[in-house]
Amino acid sequence: MSVSGIGEIIAAILILLGTLMNVISAYGLIRLPDVYTRSHAGTKSATLGVLCTLIGTFVYFWTVNNFVSVRLILGIIFVFLTAPVAGHLISRAAYHSGVPMTETSVQDQLKEDMEKSKTKESSKSE
Repeated sequence: MSVSGIGEIIAAILILLGTLMNVISAYGLIRLPDVYTRSHAGTKSATLGVLCTLIGTFVYFWTVNNFVSVRLILGIIFVFLTAPVAGHLISRAAYHSGVPMTETSVQDQLKEDMEKSKTKESSKSE
């Protein structure tokens, strides 16, 4: 088997895995109960799915066509850096806007951290 044949197989596996992760992410967006868990599904698994698809595409062009795409590399870096941060900021903005958590949530770590920071600020001002 040639290098391009192996590259095609690896690319196909990565693209298929990315597609599967995106389908799981879409299912999570539909089924999960509140904005926080939906954000989790929409960012982490979708990011992994997009990264697998882009890496599979990069491997395909690299091994089959001997073409290194700088655009794909930049796309991989951009998605890897921005999608989790955007999801975090959207969830944090929803929390500060007062969007309620689902009734099945058992822990509110951000509330505890905000209370600790408020007590630190009040002790510094005194």
